[in-house]
Amino acid sequence: MTYSKIIAGTMTWGQWGKSLSKNDMMARLDHCLKENITTFDHADIYGGYTTENEFGHAFKESNIRREAVQFISKCGIQYMSNNRNNSVKHYNYSSKYIIWSVEQSLKNIQTEYLDTLLLHRPSPLMQPDDIAEAIIKLKKDGKIKHFGVSNFSASQIALLSKYIPTTVNQIEFSLTQHKAMHDGTLDYMQLHQIIPMAWSPLGCVFKDNTNQTLRIKKQLDILSEKYQATHDQLLLAWILNRHSKQQK
Repeated sequence: MTYSKIIAGTMTWGQWGKSLSKNDMMARLDHCLKENITTFDHADIYGGYTTENEFGHAFKESNIRREAVQFISKCGIQYMSNNRNNSVKHYNYSSKYIIWSVEQSLKNIQTEYLDTLLLHRPSPLMQPDDIAEAIIKLKKDGKIKHFGVSNFSASQIALLSKYIPTTVNQIEFSLTQHKAMHDGTLDYMQLHQIIPMAWSPLGCVFKDNTNQTLRIKKQLDILSEKYQATHDQLLLAWILNRHSKQQK
């Protein structure tokens, strides 16, 4: 599986952020492709279960070839929303639900398959054999090409991998959040050739004014002049030079 080195996260494209119009999304899709960003990261819950559908309408009218892009989506979190009958936030990784959720994502994004499906967060009640049953069927039916996880620890990936191969783990990783470098998560992924994808790759550098971020900004000023690069470019370059050749 090949992803673009920088992946476009869609969480803030809809109601949970910029509330982009269909035309705005089409323009953003076009801009991403011009910058060789061809992979788009979704989750069913984004925008309270609305962003995938909005993106799908924009993608359909963009006339972009499906083969030119890669779509990732995530499932499992049962979020309290007007669009779901959930009375409490919880997880659902039953075989029946995973299959249903993927079918909903395909319908919303208006595509016949997902390049990669991720389990959004680990559940203490998940049953690996039940998950494997759903993934095997989805792959057999051509509805997903690859399977991975998000926010899983090394031991959680090891447990799941006994039942179904795991190709990706999407984790929080940045210059200000690098726990995965020290708790064995990245080591395990490198050992087993599992691709790391970093969400929130800029960390809190532009959000907080702490002693840490002030030191980072001071160093970024020096490096920015040296390499003629912006601060965000330098932060992304730091990630791209870590363990993985493929990062978000």
